[in-house]
Amino acid sequence: MRNWRHRGWNAGKLSGIKPSVNLPPIILDWFAARGWQPRRHQLEMLDAAGDGRHALLVAATGAGKTLAGFLPSLSDLIADPSDGLHTLYISPLKALATDVRRNLLMPVEEMGLPIRVEARTGDTPSDRKARQRVKPPHILLTTPESLSLLLSHEDSVHMFATLKRVIVDEVHAFANSKRGDLLSLSLARLQTLAPHLQRVALSATVADPDDYRAWLAPNGDIDQVRLVEGEAAAEPALTILLPEGRVPWAGHSGQHAIPQLIDEIGRNKITLIFCNTRFLAEFIFQKLWDANEPKYAIGIHHGSLSVEARRKVEGAMAEGKLRALVCTASLDLGVDWGNVDCVIQMGAPKGSSRLLQRIGRSNHRMDEPSKAILVPGNRFEYLEAQAAYDAVTEGVRDGENFSPGSYDVLAQHVMGLACAGPFDEAALLAEVQSALPYSALDAATFARVIAFVATGGYALKAYDRFKKLVKEPDGRWRLAHPQFAAQHRLNAGIIVDAPMLEVRFRNGRKLGRVEESFAATLSPGNCFTFAGMALEVESIKDLDLVVRAATKPATNIPSYMGARLPLTTHLAGRVRQMLTDRPGWARFPDEVREWLEMQAYRSQMPKAGQLLVETFPHDKRHYMVTYPFEGWNAHQSLGMLLTRRMESRGLMPMGFVASDYALGVWSLKPITDPHTLFSADILADEFVDWVESSYLLKRAFREVAVISGLVERQHPGKRKTGRQVTFSTDLIYDVLRKYEPDHLLLEAAWADARTRLTDVGRLGDLLDRAADTMLHVDLERVSPLAVPLLVMIGRESVAQGSVDDALLMEAESLAGIAMTP
Repeated sequence: MRNWRHRGWNAGKLSGIKPSVNLPPIILDWFAARGWQPRRHQLEMLDAAGDGRHALLVAATGAGKTLAGFLPSLSDLIADPSDGLHTLYISPLKALATDVRRNLLMPVEEMGLPIRVEARTGDTPSDRKARQRVKPPHILLTTPESLSLLLSHEDSVHMFATLKRVIVDEVHAFANSKRGDLLSLSLARLQTLAPHLQRVALSATVADPDDYRAWLAPNGDIDQVRLVEGEAAAEPALTILLPEGRVPWAGHSGQHAIPQLIDEIGRNKITLIFCNTRFLAEFIFQKLWDANEPKYAIGIHHGSLSVEARRKVEGAMAEGKLRALVCTASLDLGVDWGNVDCVIQMGAPKGSSRLLQRIGRSNHRMDEPSKAILVPGNRFEYLEAQAAYDAVTEGVRDGENFSPGSYDVLAQHVMGLACAGPFDEAALLAEVQSALPYSALDAATFARVIAFVATGGYALKAYDRFKKLVKEPDGRWRLAHPQFAAQHRLNAGIIVDAPMLEVRFRNGRKLGRVEESFAATLSPGNCFTFAGMALEVESIKDLDLVVRAATKPATNIPSYMGARLPLTTHLAGRVRQMLTDRPGWARFPDEVREWLEMQAYRSQMPKAGQLLVETFPHDKRHYMVTYPFEGWNAHQSLGMLLTRRMESRGLMPMGFVASDYALGVWSLKPITDPHTLFSADILADEFVDWVESSYLLKRAFREVAVISGLVERQHPGKRKTGRQVTFSTDLIYDVLRKYEPDHLLLEAAWADARTRLTDVGRLGDLLDRAADTMLHVDLERVSPLAVPLLVMIGRESVAQGSVDDALLMEAESLAGIAMTP
């Protein structure tokens, strides 16, 4: 029973509480045989289902959220064991769907219930997928992308006609993203196919439940969604690991703590070591392996490893064969193993909700504290770790920003529904508007989306390959040719990875994937570390990187251009408050306290709401360093804009460097009045010019073009290289910019460039703060607070007389590289 108890299914101990009369006797007997009693929130979820209401459950990890979500389904299927699909469980991760299936099957089998439970993800064999559509299980566990593909088949009408319940697990991982847009549209379609469908969402880290109730509810009506809150869990046992020497000035890897991590692994049964990037995971795994004198069994897990490699390590964890596992966000959400008793976060946590989620992977019993350790990589990261520690201690979560639904996702959804059969435009618009992200969508804009799906738009309508829909005499839209359905299902999806190459041995065994840009730097004989192994390149053939075990040391680790975890505004605000709370510095390590005290003595500490800007000469250059704490994206974007403005004013900028906490710019001429550089009109002038002339808009267009289906990544039996996809999208981009500048996808690309790539919202807040509260301090030499930033110089620079926007593309290369003080 180890996995069951620790998976979050565990109910309360028998304590005289009257069990719900709605629970079938077989379930009550199963609870009683284990000395368990259903928890209050589990019974409330059962009652909400009985009342015919949708429900959002917010409960601590280990409180039995998953069981609470499934109890009504099990009760229904016991009372009426009819055939057909009864419940859909939507997971953010493939591994989570597989993990829940493993743990759901155990009680089903122990109670002898004739309930079939299956998983359907991108890893599911094609023959099983085909059989599931014809004869679906009672409970199907899947992901948003796989659900969208199911809805693209003609038989979806029959498959989902019997559906009674949808359970969205870890809803916070979906709602405010493009995957959330896709899922909200799929839920709207399911509600049309099964009008009495009940929606359920589960989470442990929701800051504002009403936001999520509105997202979950049909038509955003939160009164249709009952909020169920779980009991308070035991406070986590959270500590910040300090180095045996001094807290480093810079670096993000935390490799200084490797000997301490080995000792910590020895003190626990199983330790999960979370890293914020795949690069850092490979780096830390290698450092641990080099220092692993006790020969502990240590594994590695991240999204670029092959399915076989991930399943192997997941199985080893489930069987208790590993002492530690180095992982990324691939194991953030709900994948739990009973003997994990310690979680370690390498580097900065970036948000209190994310940290709480990862802490929850330890112990997984709400009545006992979860043990977790933060390992900051440098002094600023120490402040962030302390801010996260305080937030977790206070039980405060990060808020999330919700935005209107993306047009590229809507276009993909429309195409998918067309694959399932003809549709009426007005009826589909009403259905789409019932999804909260698209509730404000008007008929004219929807008509533009339909026109794009049908013809590619005005500038492309002459090309047959873009003519995917035709209008029938009765006014309904239908697929122009069956081949477009096959192409859609092959290319559909929301996650657009950078072009990838398969890493494999000569015998065909696959290890995972690396980005094409990294592979382009390799030649036969080069060695690199991947999947925890030292590999030597034998050859690069088409989309395969053929390797063998290396006999010489590996000197390289793949870096990935995936999304950089942003510093949340909540934690940023807490760090800013720390700088002004001088009495609170007493709890910091000596070197951190002395660092801040020297800063206050030699320069100034910004007051609440102030923006500190320091100028000083150093090494025959003139520096301007500011401390907004608005995150890397906003700072990087501001660095680009400032250097453009400085060029136009003859200040001769030479480069800039950004972190999550600060931005530094250096030039040949001194900056005497930074106020004029930070004026808000920079967003109306330099920003527009920069984005339109840079690679940013082309990169954003490539992603929306792929998501919308305008450009295919794959054809039956043939997959395009990254260069081919980029060439196609660049060519179309240039045509649209010239002949149809108001094209739907250009609008969608601009929205992405403004928000995701540049974080323009936080950039605007930063400039607003600068206008009223800028504190300019002119110094004779570098300040203590500027040291962690300046030691990074050399890793990023801008050529004199120009701004190299390609720097924005190098987020992954910044992570995990250790720097000495």
